[in-house]
Amino acid sequence: MTAEQPRIRLNGLLVIDKPLGWSSMTVVRKVRGAAGGRVKGPNKLKVGHAGTLDPLATGVLVVCLGKATRFVDRLMGQGKVYDAVIDLSASTASDDAEMPRQEVEVDQPPTADQIDMALLKQTGLIEQVPPNFSAVHVDGKRAYKAARQGETLELKSRRVRVDAIERLSYAWPRLELRITCGKGTYIRSIARDLGKLLGTGGHLTALRRTAVGGYTIDRAFTVDDLANGLTQEDLLPMPIGDTRDGV
Repeated sequence: MTAEQPRIRLNGLLVIDKPLGWSSMTVVRKVRGAAGGRVKGPNKLKVGHAGTLDPLATGVLVVCLGKATRFVDRLMGQGKVYDAVIDLSASTASDDAEMPRQEVEVDQPPTADQIDMALLKQTGLIEQVPPNFSAVHVDGKRAYKAARQGETLELKSRRVRVDAIERLSYAWPRLELRITCGKGTYIRSIARDLGKLLGTGGHLTALRRTAVGGYTIDRAFTVDDLANGLTQEDLLPMPIGDTRDGV
């Protein structure tokens, strides 16, 4: 687009299946490029996402374009569904596969019934401490930056909502869960805390988000689908109403 060309006005939502290893902001930049939007200047196309996915996670990332960026906060508040794989034989400093494994000696692997009982304790309104390697601010510093510098920060627990946890499969030490939860829930913390309840290790080895509210993985574009660009017809409509401006 040249300075003389009119601003591209794409307004709506796009569900992306975020690939492994990509940051959420990398996806946002990819979508902006596919929409033909400028990164800077008066013709900059507003693009944002409704809920970060870690680089080691895949799945539903709802991207908002143009006027739809007004709805980011509302979309972030919607319930989410995750498929998670947990390794109970080891822990890690990051509570996922990013950091080295710390093997845990387990005399007797827990039974499926014991796991189900422990999962019940992590369902409902619960107090959850974020992972040390998280984006939480403590005294003006991101927790993950402090952790990478060898600092130990005291992270306070937060109340989060876990609507349901379904055990999909279990064969020691691999446990696969489907988790339905609210905003701010760390699935890595569920893996870590499950291990503490069971007297085992516990860290996340795979995570896939399959839904954000009614936006599901079966409606998702892949990043390869963006190669031919985006048009208004590719986008989902904006939610109806916005309590902040009365639209």
